[in-house]
Amino acid sequence: MNHSERILGKAAPRRALLVLALCAAAAAQAQLKIEITSGVTDPIPIAIVPFAHTTAGDGGLDIAGVVQHDLEGSGRFHAMPRARMLTNPSRVENVQLADWKADGNDYVAVGRVTPLPDGQLAVDFDLVNVLNGQRLTSQRFTAAPNALRNAAHRVSDAIYEKIVGVRGAFATRIAYVAVNGQPPAQIFQLIVADADGENPRMILESRQPLMSPAWSADGQWLAYVSFENHRSAVYVQEVRTGERRQVSARAGINGAPAWSPDGRKLALTLGGVGGNPDIYVLDLATQDLTRVTDDPAIDTEAAWAPDGRSLYFTSDRAGGPQIYEVGLQSGARPKRITFEGTYNARPRISADGKELAMVTLDQGNYRIAVQDLQSGAVRVLSRGRLDTSPSFAPNSAVLIYSDQESDRGVLATVAVDGLTGQRLRSDLGEVREPVWGPFVQQ
Repeated sequence: MNHSERILGKAAPRRALLVLALCAAAAAQAQLKIEITSGVTDPIPIAIVPFAHTTAGDGGLDIAGVVQHDLEGSGRFHAMPRARMLTNPSRVENVQLADWKADGNDYVAVGRVTPLPDGQLAVDFDLVNVLNGQRLTSQRFTAAPNALRNAAHRVSDAIYEKIVGVRGAFATRIAYVAVNGQPPAQIFQLIVADADGENPRMILESRQPLMSPAWSADGQWLAYVSFENHRSAVYVQEVRTGERRQVSARAGINGAPAWSPDGRKLALTLGGVGGNPDIYVLDLATQDLTRVTDDPAIDTEAAWAPDGRSLYFTSDRAGGPQIYEVGLQSGARPKRITFEGTYNARPRISADGKELAMVTLDQGNYRIAVQDLQSGAVRVLSRGRLDTSPSFAPNSAVLIYSDQESDRGVLATVAVDGLTGQRLRSDLGEVREPVWGPFVQQ
């Protein structure tokens, strides 16, 4: 639960359906523009040759351009400028290794787009190590014409994994809240977009705050907090269809939803009429509610362990915000996880279960840090003054978070090794509270 979620109340389902009907199918107008803020000192040189295409069905999408944007945006690659390419091979057998090596490349990617009888498009590509002549991979991805950009991201993922050794996350999605206008006439939008900020789609629009979006593990649903009746309520919404339902509008605080790994439950922050926040688990099928914490302190911002057996949460029971873990078995007692510094909050756990991301107070600024859960070692990754809302990419290698630039909300990413980063600005208004979606079955 964020401090701004402390509004009592119960949202009206009739109005919720009206807002959905008016807005769910609308296209978002804001676009995110990427700026690389840091990269490795010796990026990998690669040539990504324009893909050949034999059909107008691809809409003219520059597959190689998308791949180049992905790889260079990661901060780990430097792509050869097209103006320097003397040839444009589309198959590996036409690649003259000596020429590409002489131009300083370590790798060459070539490919082509062809139509299939069922109306789908095939994207074939080859990746070659020009230093030793080894073909590292040859793959085919198929997609409908309107999903060709996703196929391009999957090419990026394959190249990234083959060269870097880490699964790529370019073909995943992010969700975030966009805020346009000035109080009291602000418009809040819940947006889903590709991981690079392209293809934004507005899921919901409201004149009242929307916050705390959270993805289900299958990538099909979002949970979030809405104040559309001037009182907090938690909703779950299917991204593809727009179908949604209100799952918690209890008296008092309703905030900070987090999906269980199996998608059957939500961890919530509830306050009741007394207003003291505690952690609960809601069974979505039965609406059964299980209390997890019972303390006069503020307990909030729950995050599930990957195995679903425990929750991490923020509590000020020791006098200031720190992160605790509590098992979900009967009688389990919370144990403190963070000890370095006076402020550690908003826990998020990497998919591999090895690291904890959090907001920490560092030299008078709120910044993003990660803690190794085995050793306890903490690394501060961001350098802003008000960095919040960390969320791991599903490959556990990158974090996305909220940043401030000239008092305007932007999004930023940072690799967990601290070597690379990006900033994503909106061309309209500000953006905040990002959450990175999971890997999904293609």
